[in-house]
Amino acid sequence: MPGKRLTKPQPAPSEGRPIVVAGVGHMGGAIARGLIAAGLGARLILIDPGMKQADVRAFRKAGATTGNDVRVLTGANPEAIILAVKPQMMAQVAPAYAAAARSAVVISIAAGTQIESLNLWLDRPKAMVRAMPNLPAAIGKGISAAYATPSTTSAQRKLAERLLKATGDLVWLEGEELLNAVTAVSGSGPAYVFLLVEAMAAAGERVGLSAEVAALLARKTIEGAGALLASSPTSPTDLRRSVTSPGGTTEAALKVLMADGRLEQLMAEAIAAANARGFELAKTR
Repeated sequence: MPGKRLTKPQPAPSEGRPIVVAGVGHMGGAIARGLIAAGLGARLILIDPGMKQADVRAFRKAGATTGNDVRVLTGANPEAIILAVKPQMMAQVAPAYAAAARSAVVISIAAGTQIESLNLWLDRPKAMVRAMPNLPAAIGKGISAAYATPSTTSAQRKLAERLLKATGDLVWLEGEELLNAVTAVSGSGPAYVFLLVEAMAAAGERVGLSAEVAALLARKTIEGAGALLASSPTSPTDLRRSVTSPGGTTEAALKVLMADGRLEQLMAEAIAAANARGFELAKTR
């Protein structure tokens, strides 16, 4: 079961051993920017052969070191290595970090890539954390869930927590197998919300709105509802009830969505399918 939600700490000092981010794409880049915002720019070593020159300049301006491959770590003694490469590339990329991982905490955010495989590719590092962030990490509004191996020390776990929370909130899990459920709910979850916006806009067109107006109304409604949810201590259930007047238009719509538990059942089936696919992918990595 997920642990207690953790609060965001104060930015960590810039002094200390290097923090490596291997793979600076959408999620790795979001993590790097979050760490820079937390005051860790001077400790970062960012490695990605495909990094855009504009990003290279921006990261270096913030004090980070950048490189195309693991050779940039020569002489370094990283405190943490964040593996943010694509899951299908992990078997090829991870072995190059085995030596550096011996005295570092390794944090993998590769979906479906089990610790058993990472141990094989990295020559069994002593400290390892598997985490699943999600897309809102790109704006510092993400939620990550993480599992730490038993050999990971308390100090290393706290370091991983500090690094992962640079892009949002964090919960700890008691078992690695729960990461597939996390992926199904929060990792894939933003796509469900985007699909809802698409569906609302399409439905708005069917009742007479122009495509432009329907799209704007749907988008802004979801943005506003999310902001309200974030700022209010009220539960989603009570917020829904506060919008639902007896005999009104919202009630008429919710009767359709909630009839025979149809929306709840559809979401349950969708998340179950994503969860099952996570286990399938794990068998191939």
